[in-house]
Amino acid sequence: MKKFDTVIIGFGKGGKTLATTLASRGESVALVEKSDKMYGGTCPNVGCVPTKFMVAKSEISEIKRFSSFFEKAKFYSETVAAKKALRGKILGKMFGIMDGNPRITLYTAEANFVSPKELKLTGKGVDETISGDKIVIDTGSYPFIPPIDGITNSKNVYTSEGMLDLESLPRKLVIIGGGNIGLEFASFYRKFGSEVTVLQDLATFMPNEDDDIAAAVKESMETAGIKFEFGVVVTSVKDTEQGAKVSYTVNGEKREAVGNAVLISTGRKPATEALNLAAAGIKVTPRGTIEVDEHLRTNVPGVWAIGDAAGSPQFTYISLDDFRIIFSDMTGGTRTTKDRLVPYSTFVEPPLSRVGLTEKAAKEAGYRVKVASIPVTGLPRSHVLSKYVGLLKAVVDVDTDMILGVSLFCEESHEMVNIVKLAMDCKLPYTSLRDMIFTHPIMSEALNDLFGSIK
Repeated sequence: MKKFDTVIIGFGKGGKTLATTLASRGESVALVEKSDKMYGGTCPNVGCVPTKFMVAKSEISEIKRFSSFFEKAKFYSETVAAKKALRGKILGKMFGIMDGNPRITLYTAEANFVSPKELKLTGKGVDETISGDKIVIDTGSYPFIPPIDGITNSKNVYTSEGMLDLESLPRKLVIIGGGNIGLEFASFYRKFGSEVTVLQDLATFMPNEDDDIAAAVKESMETAGIKFEFGVVVTSVKDTEQGAKVSYTVNGEKREAVGNAVLISTGRKPATEALNLAAAGIKVTPRGTIEVDEHLRTNVPGVWAIGDAAGSPQFTYISLDDFRIIFSDMTGGTRTTKDRLVPYSTFVEPPLSRVGLTEKAAKEAGYRVKVASIPVTGLPRSHVLSKYVGLLKAVVDVDTDMILGVSLFCEESHEMVNIVKLAMDCKLPYTSLRDMIFTHPIMSEALNDLFGSIK
């Protein structure tokens, strides 16, 4: 049995960064990934990179103003082919990074615990047991398929991963689920030229956002031609000559939607079931995530979990920060997940980015708040870009002048939000951004106006 200093299960952002870091310190590392199509993890292969690639290309599609659906479909097919080529390059690069490191042994195999520090590996050409002084679990998550009649039998139903490889542009797309992933797909497929209908089980659009921000996003998407149904209970999916027929009810009323493609976007599940965690005595939560403390330690000494498998927010940059926390713990540091401030962006049109608390969450937490919001219309950068849709909102603590949160629904918000996060991390008052000197004309200078409107 081969013995390693550290065994990492999963080739995601956090796991691969930890592998190369520990190897650079002289450790022997085993990196186990069950699929040779997932070297590098979800983000570069079937997540952030390909979806944002499609977002960028859909904007070009919109600019070109194709005169026919055929032209739109042709451009879409060319885009998918380019995306597949990009993925091939990424896989090759990721494999090379690990395979070229003499201190890292890359296994393409399924890993199953047989004891707290021993793993049985099985795969093509692999059938052995290895052990490690330290074990790190970075197995990520996968799309959840709800138990809807006919959903697994339809040839027109896709998860986000399968949808990204769909070579033909669907004339009609039905999306089941109104979360961030579903909204992003709705936005860029509409710009490619599909007719898009979103079926959401909740009665409220973007319930985690303030009402004014959610209303602005919804109005923008509906203006673009995206149709929404709320309070939906999907009862069945059945293939017909016209495509997949999705049957559902709203307040007991029976309705139907037909799509050439149906995207299931109903959340993701942690990929932990196949690990045989019980053999190692590793505890899991009712959601199936691995139970960890603020250092990302499991209940078994010398075993950590990282990213989606640990129940961390499902962003690749959080997986990277989880790496920092685990490496800190391994080397005697004190970094933890406690009070971690997590920014995020939803790449609709324009993108919505937020960090910190919404107004309603701040009030529920007991803060006395000052709130300011400004429209995008009239900002210098909006004239440069000819983009006039959007709303910026800031929430500030009355007692300390500290920024509690911002919601930025505007072009380039995915860059702007990190400026605000830095100010919040450094515990700077809102006046620091109100009075900051920005270059011109950029969207970030709108932070002068936003925080300047706080009274």
